[in-house]
Amino acid sequence: MPACLGGWQRFSSTKKRMDYLLVDRHNGVAEITLNRPDKRNALSPGLVGELRDVLADLRKDDSVKVLVLQGSGKAFCAGADLAYLQQLADFSVLENMSDSRHLQETLHALYTFPRPVIAKVHGPAIAGGCGLATVCDFIVAGRERAVFGYSEVKIGFIPAIVMVYLVRKIGDTQARRLLLSAEQISADEALRLGLITHVAEDAALDTAVQSLVDTLLANSSSAMMLTKEMLNNVHGMSLDAGLRYASSMNALARQTDDCRNGIARFLNK
Repeated sequence: MPACLGGWQRFSSTKKRMDYLLVDRHNGVAEITLNRPDKRNALSPGLVGELRDVLADLRKDDSVKVLVLQGSGKAFCAGADLAYLQQLADFSVLENMSDSRHLQETLHALYTFPRPVIAKVHGPAIAGGCGLATVCDFIVAGRERAVFGYSEVKIGFIPAIVMVYLVRKIGDTQARRLLLSAEQISADEALRLGLITHVAEDAALDTAVQSLVDTLLANSSSAMMLTKEMLNNVHGMSLDAGLRYASSMNALARQTDDCRNGIARFLNK
């Protein structure tokens, strides 16, 4: 399993083990590890359900300022569990709708998580696994072993849910390329396309993630939360509606303790 940041596995006072995940909270950071290494962390109903429940729990924890998502073993996440995909053929329309909504709600919970979310990708992130990374705010990937791809069309499936997020993230042209070709791309190419935010040598991946965590921990928690809320909401707004919304959020931010204390520190330098 990838080394935990800063030795959290040894020193965390709030680590919790589940069937498919490892959850660790320490010094303002929550770390979720997908823990099905023998299945390349494939997305089973149990894993997806646990992830959704954990995100709901962490959302209510005001001590959490940054969330890190990573995978155990050799892969970040290899996509849907193949054994489960075989079962889907026997599902009714209503059962498939319910299952699809289950995944959609989990991805949305990750995308709208109120604090910054970092995907630490040390190996393959394929299909649904690439979707998990896509909805995170930051993706830090290892140059040698990390690969990205939306492979759904190879097996007659479609990347329907993640498409909504991917088009927002990298635009229509490159989203069409990745979703229709199902090609796998390197970390460097993913960075060039704007799919990911950081690339590091594999040996320096932990250090790169820790550096980003430290940067985020130095920022105002309330300001990052309000900024994320705006980023999630401004898409699709007209210019006038967007500016009215921005003005109201600007006024709201001024009333927070973080803003008042930050201004006071600046003036007292």
